Amino acid sequence: MFNTPILKLFSFMLIITVFAVSAEAVTIKIATLSPEGSIWMEKMRKGANQVAKATENRVKFKFYPGGVMGNDKTVLRKIRINQLQGGALMGGSLSSFFPGNQIYAQPMKFKSQDEVDYVRQHMDDYIIKGLDDAGFVCFTLMGGGFAYIMSKYPITSIEDLKDRKIWVPDNDKMTVGSMGCFGVSPIILPLADVRTGLQSGLIDTVENSPVGAVVLQWHTEIKYITNLPLIYLYAVFAIDKKTFNKISPDDQKIVAEVMTRELKEIDRLNRQDNVKAIEALKKQGIKFITPSQEQMNEWMATAAQTSQKMINAKELPKAPANKVDDLLEQYRKNQ
Repeated sequence: MFNTPILKLFSFMLIITVFAVSAEAVTIKIATLSPEGSIWMEKMRKGANQVAKATENRVKFKFYPGGVMGNDKTVLRKIRINQLQGGALMGGSLSSFFPGNQIYAQPMKFKSQDEVDYVRQHMDDYIIKGLDDAGFVCFTLMGGGFAYIMSKYPITSIEDLKDRKIWVPDNDKMTVGSMGCFGVSPIILPLADVRTGLQSGLIDTVENSPVGAVVLQWHTEIKYITNLPLIYLYAVFAIDKKTFNKISPDDQKIVAEVMTRELKEIDRLNRQDNVKAIEALKKQGIKFITPSQEQMNEWMATAAQTSQKMINAKELPKAPANKVDDLLEQYRKNQ
């Protein structure tokens, strides 16, 4: 006969063990617009494989690339209902959760990548902490380079812009507000509909980074790029914080270390890809046109007014926006 107390103890320990194992095992479903085969997917899958191995499959990632789960707005809705647990998302899509993440998206704030690098050294942690407080674990930022105005028609002045049918993303309030300050009523479309919109004539002008235009094949529908860095783009690999907190502290450290390393590699490679994309666009015959100094002054003055209006409307927090200005002033004094 089995000893009843021993049997009960054994059963209790078995239940606890099963519960502990099941509680530790976490699968994180991540959606992204990045297509399969892209450098983004390559690096994210590499990190995921390393995490699974290092945690003995206690933490696993499952990816949904190529926009199969919808645009960023749809992905965020699915994260909210736990159909997904994260996404590789454009920074602007998270502005409703943390407006401060838009400090880099102020129009024409930066003149060069070197200026961006200097400011990012001081301000990336502010954005990462703010998103964490808002419920998203983001290990680092992945720079996408500068967005430029790209059009079927030459645009060198703000007046030229007013005659165009301009696209803006359907989940980026700051860009919509910026266009309004430039006297433009933009056409709001999901990212997936932009190329079709260019082909049909619904829109004739977009803004994107050079590599973004090539990857999304928008470059086949445009003829001109205005040689004026409009805004700085970045993306984040965001995990729902409630899901991340289900992972043990030791495994959280592994995930953070591995994914930070791979995401920083994406950040580095994006810079190279943008330089290559600019050359590819020029070879294809797309014309890069530069505004006159007088036109440039008008662009810069309007851009500054736009940032101030957003601060006044509390769409952009004043203190970090001012800190960006101070950092830029410091950098430019030393050049």
